[in-house]
Amino acid sequence: MGQKTVRFSDLSGEIITQDDALARVVIHEHPGLGDGPVEIEVLTDEARAMEKAALRVAVVDLYLAGEDEPHRVTMDVDSLDKLATDKAMSELLITARPARRSSKPSVASPARGDRANYASLEHAGKPHKGRITDAEKQLVGEHLDQINERLAEQGLRTISLADPEHVERYSLAEPASQRRVEPD
Repeated sequence: MGQKTVRFSDLSGEIITQDDALARVVIHEHPGLGDGPVEIEVLTDEARAMEKAALRVAVVDLYLAGEDEPHRVTMDVDSLDKLATDKAMSELLITARPARRSSKPSVASPARGDRANYASLEHAGKPHKGRITDAEKQLVGEHLDQINERLAEQGLRTISLADPEHVERYSLAEPASQRRVEPD
């Protein structure tokens, strides 16, 4: 005994026979769509009808003065083309400059010029990732009390001569032995 699978068009409910080619349609955007793209099965003729009925659209981001976020709109290509009155839209698109990535500055990665200079009294000794430069080590060794006072005022951890990690990180073996501080 055999089994037969019968498929129906998700659009019309018509049976899709062996003679009819099955078309797969993925819907990416629709006002009734939930979280992400969905797919349906339709008759090939139905898919071709979709192709014929398709609109030519332009997707445009509008950056309006005084607003932080752009407005994305989808519009008929002919309507957009009609807005170009000085020269043809095709010419305008060819001569237009490429779009910038984003108008917002990145908070996660500041420009090199904005980074703290840990080889200055203003930032020396602050906890940070990366290696400690010789210049920072020298500043910390020469101005330890002043730097610890600043760190404490800023609510940051201070540099302890009793902490072997701090002593090693900032090359403070000599000041630690001069002050006769025993490691923890």
